Amino acid sequence: MDISSTSYPLKSLPLFSGSALKIIAVLSMMTDHCAYYLMDGNTWAYEVMRCFGRVAFPVFAFLVAEGFAHTRNRMRYFLSLLLFAAISEVPWYLLNGADGTHNVMFTLALGVLALAAFERLREHRVLCCCSILLTAWLAAWLGTDYEWRGVLMIVVFYLLGMVKNTPVTLRRMLQLLFAFPLMMHYGIIGALFACVVIFLYDGTRGFIHGNVAKYGFYAFYPAHLLSFLIICQSLF
Repeated sequence: MDISSTSYPLKSLPLFSGSALKIIAVLSMMTDHCAYYLMDGNTWAYEVMRCFGRVAFPVFAFLVAEGFAHTRNRMRYFLSLLLFAAISEVPWYLLNGADGTHNVMFTLALGVLALAAFERLREHRVLCCCSILLTAWLAAWLGTDYEWRGVLMIVVFYLLGMVKNTPVTLRRMLQLLFAFPLMMHYGIIGALFACVVIFLYDGTRGFIHGNVAKYGFYAFYPAHLLSFLIICQSLF
């Protein structure tokens, strides 16, 4: 996910680079899956870990919107997400069974597809809106993780991040204000934590850069699902 360098006015606060956001999102996702796949659901530890786990997707959605805005090859960006979504489907299916759902990488790929439709059809407002809504409906119909809310979250982050002649802080506040109703569906506390993390993004790429690191980051998702599959088969 390509993050370009931009200035950020809140220099007195501890800010996060794009790489830091990725690490936070990955830790949140891992915590969530540890609780979901390995723990008893009737404990306080489970609830706390799942709550922290709600930070992951909004941050990933924000990073996808930023990546789409700054990548030099949007088609390759989409195809990369789609490829790793297809790879991830095997361990996802083995972990979750035939429950009619599909992994979150498909949601991210559909979010990029919605953004591409917006950019192609932005001068035709009705057709543009219909294309975005159709993509969100497709996510719901396919049963991708976070469904239509995930796609619309990516769209909101992208559209409000494009507002011109507006201070970065105000743009970020608008992004979070309009995305929060979608985020809170999965837990208000986790959504609030995600808002703080995203608000403190400083606009820089950080230490994760280059194709090896980028595709390694993508590959982590199916790899961690495979790890949980092996652990679950060993324990249960």
